[in-house]
Amino acid sequence: MPEIKTLITFNSLFPHSCSSERAKSAIFSFLPILSWLPSYPVKEYLFGDIVSGLSTGVMQLPQGLAYAMLAAVPPVYGLYSSFYPVLLYTLFGTSRHISMGTFAVISLMIGGVAVREAPDSMFPLNGTNVTGLVDFEARDARRVQVAVALTTLVGLIQLFLGVLRFGFVAIYLAEPLVRGFTTAAAIHVFVSQLKYLFGVKTKRFSGPLSVLYSLIAVFKDITSTNVTTLIVGLVCIVFLYSVKDVNERFKKKLPIPIPGEIIVVIVSTGVSYGMALFENYQVDIVGSIPVGLLPPVIPDFTLFPNLVADAVAIAVVGFSMGISLAKIFALKYGYSVDGNQEMIALGLCNFASSFFQTFVITSSMSRSLVQESTGGKTQIAGLLGSLLVLLVIVAIGFMFEPLPQTVLAAIIMVNLLGMFKQVRDIPALWRTSKIELAVWLVAFVASVLLGLDFAVVSHYLFVYLLQASECSGIKIFHSNSSIYFANSDQYVNHLKDKVSIKTAVYTFSRVFSSGVLVINVFLESCEVSRRFPTAKKSCKLRPCVM
Repeated sequence: MPEIKTLITFNSLFPHSCSSERAKSAIFSFLPILSWLPSYPVKEYLFGDIVSGLSTGVMQLPQGLAYAMLAAVPPVYGLYSSFYPVLLYTLFGTSRHISMGTFAVISLMIGGVAVREAPDSMFPLNGTNVTGLVDFEARDARRVQVAVALTTLVGLIQLFLGVLRFGFVAIYLAEPLVRGFTTAAAIHVFVSQLKYLFGVKTKRFSGPLSVLYSLIAVFKDITSTNVTTLIVGLVCIVFLYSVKDVNERFKKKLPIPIPGEIIVVIVSTGVSYGMALFENYQVDIVGSIPVGLLPPVIPDFTLFPNLVADAVAIAVVGFSMGISLAKIFALKYGYSVDGNQEMIALGLCNFASSFFQTFVITSSMSRSLVQESTGGKTQIAGLLGSLLVLLVIVAIGFMFEPLPQTVLAAIIMVNLLGMFKQVRDIPALWRTSKIELAVWLVAFVASVLLGLDFAVVSHYLFVYLLQASECSGIKIFHSNSSIYFANSDQYVNHLKDKVSIKTAVYTFSRVFSSGVLVINVFLESCEVSRRFPTAKKSCKLRPCVM
């Protein structure tokens, strides 16, 4: 009888390794836009997305210019960072409502690194050592190189973590920690803008005690305050604060928020040009804004060794900011976001955009709230906002050259108001959780004194020290779902597989009468501590001690 040979194929060895369904699922997971764009309801969504996109784009412009100052790079690079990454997030992001772009905390962390790696002292004018003579053009070019290299590295780290499915790292940045950190960051940002508000010439500090050094430097030169600069800045602060208050009070009656920031930018630019504030009153202005997009440039990889630690901190903080906002909106509107895909999307936004000389971006709370409240339904709103920024870059950017820097400082300071309000957490946490209060205070104090980059490491260390340790011989199980007839057997079987010890603690969210019998049978051989919250049709299980 002839021997029958079985043909061995790749599919027979790996039957589930590749199929059209799995390939389609992988593509849709990597490019979420493919899953919703073909079924985009134009009549229901388009108008809201257009209004939302224009509103968000109008915010992107002044914030991009302002946050570039925080990042220690020329303002035009803030516009680049408000265009390329937003465009990419539309393709790869899973959140429908968050607004990607420049963000104060991240920009400040970038600026600290840029100043450290390219201080003024490295760029004496014409090779002289005369105090105060700095080659600003060479210094700014080097700081751009540092910011771009840092962005490339941050993007690579986020991509690496996303591919390895490390999206869970955000859970170690607990809410009290994040709020304490961002409150301290607001202090750093506010202090860094005082020199622009007063019009004094001081160096920028980074690292431990930088807040204290910056305050001392500003108040040492307070007698040289440019009065015109101060008046312009204070008028803008009062106006912006008033507009924010009106928007908050009448948000239900206003179809869209009053765009106070763009109004301030346009009016102050016109006043500066008409009155020649730079020439007649020595008011510092934004200066040259090149028209058009820059060609792609390969980052300076030789800078990487000095930037790794900073890149890790910025990558984690940036992702944590983004995913926390994404989850808030997803919960509100009943859809899900993929943490790992969000990490990949953010990594792609930073890595790919860095070749076009952008700096690190993440989501912004203020812009995201505007994008959502003005009717935005999808990331089409973000796409339209980025196209508005593109219009400014390629056509009318030069018109903002007379914009006073003190106006940008005013925009930044007023936008910090929400972060400063987080100090209200202290009395609330005192009443509810002393441990969470300790986390908040440690995050705040460490961030203020050590600087934002060093503080991130101390935050993780402190949270790690607060983790509960596992006691040998005891296991704790918790059921997040209700126990009833359909799942009680399966739940008990899994417990039997896991338990090889004599003592265990079980907590249940809710046990219905139909699940009590099965659970009781299992508990007969266990020493149990039970906690049953009051719930409809819930039952107390009778004590069962070995």
